Amino acid sequence: MVSHITLGTRDFAKAVRFYGALLAPLGLECFQNDPDSGWAGWKRAGQPTEFYICPPFDGRPASAGNGNMTAFLAPDPETVDAAYAAGMAAGGTDEGPPGPRPIYNDGYYGAYLRDPDGNKICICRRGDV
Repeated sequence: MVSHITLGTRDFAKAVRFYGALLAPLGLECFQNDPDSGWAGWKRAGQPTEFYICPPFDGRPASAGNGNMTAFLAPDPETVDAAYAAGMAAGGTDEGPPGPRPIYNDGYYGAYLRDPDGNKICICRRGDV
């Protein structure tokens, strides 16, 4: 359903460190890292969906959208915990620690944080997939 997700960044090196740490426990690997252009990308081997960070095309500073969130699937609660901890250690800020969220569904377990640019990120294990 999703081809790719792109988030803007104001600090490429800081964003690469953050997403490299956050996405590694989820099995996403960096396949592009070009400091000259300011583009980096991650994906899971054998899957088409890609995630990118880059400077905005319009040349204006990147900003986080109010109400926007990017969510990454995890295979189990332990991976949610590991990704959240790695993201926090790499400069993330807490928006909701790992735990069950039965309001979403019976098997939902998620964590929420913001990246160094203020983008809201969710790591979740969904009970319905």
